Amino acid sequence: MSKRITLVDTTLRDGMSSVKHQFTADNVADIARGLDRAGVRTIEVAHGIGIGASSIQYGVAAETDPDYVRAAVKAVDDADIAVLYVPGIATLTDLDGAAEAGAKTVRVAVHCTEADCAQQPVRYAKAEGLSVMTFLMMSHKLEPEPLAEQARKLASYGADVIYVVDSAGAMVPTQAGARVAALRSAVSTGIGFHAHNNLGVGIGNALVAAEEGAQYIDGSLRGLGASAGNAQTEVLVAAFERAGWETGVDLFGLASTTENVLAPLMTEPQIIDETALILGYAGVYSTFFHPTKRAAAKFGVPARDILMELGRRGVIGGQEDMIIDVAHELAGAR
Repeated sequence: MSKRITLVDTTLRDGMSSVKHQFTADNVADIARGLDRAGVRTIEVAHGIGIGASSIQYGVAAETDPDYVRAAVKAVDDADIAVLYVPGIATLTDLDGAAEAGAKTVRVAVHCTEADCAQQPVRYAKAEGLSVMTFLMMSHKLEPEPLAEQARKLASYGADVIYVVDSAGAMVPTQAGARVAALRSAVSTGIGFHAHNNLGVGIGNALVAAEEGAQYIDGSLRGLGASAGNAQTEVLVAAFERAGWETGVDLFGLASTTENVLAPLMTEPQIIDETALILGYAGVYSTFFHPTKRAAAKFGVPARDILMELGRRGVIGGQEDMIIDVAHELAGAR
């Protein structure tokens, strides 16, 4: 009997970061329709930072999160539509709006040392009848056993699935596998893995994660996502099937949607450029990618120097203000 993995597509959420959150509701509908027809059964849709994030600080989206969700719900026949909820950015009112628009799953994302911040939204979402996936972001910053302890907290709140999340694309396969294995031993929930590709090993990390017990693997078409992007959904299908896994997803259908629907909407190729590479090497949150490039140009210092210093200081998501502070300090020291 072959092994089975469930692929979750984040093109319409994480991928929003690559297009400055400018997909229209029609774009969302067209891409969601293609994913659904190809057999993807969970499709994440929202502003790139999550629901409630459309702002001057994080980027103003072309349309509202409920509009995106409604467009996706109307376009699909079988897939569930999911949204991302980051405590401190999203509110329960934002979650209510997404649920009223038709979202069936919420993915609650917290820093890997702060599982307790998920308690309120997880319990609220469960009480409202939503399926709940949880993200331990920047999972590379904790060793496997401390990460598993955070997972135990999420399980106690009622999470259905708990993800190891390589938010910086900083892990190599042995590190990804060790963290998934630790969670698999610690909790009885579903286990997921979300890869970014800054070190070029997103697919390899996902394959090892599955071998160590992850049942849910995230990807995005053409790898669209913050900084170097995510593991590429259509490549995941091919690689997993080559490795003897069943995905239930039609590779040719995904490839067609990618080439004919998504590719014409991309403003630039999803590549590992110098900034994306150093971001992963330094272990810095992926959404620091564009702000760091802007700060480097403004202050006349190399982006790599800013990122290495941010990594040295151990910054996490939500500390984007530190980019300007570090760039200013480096410029003054030149």
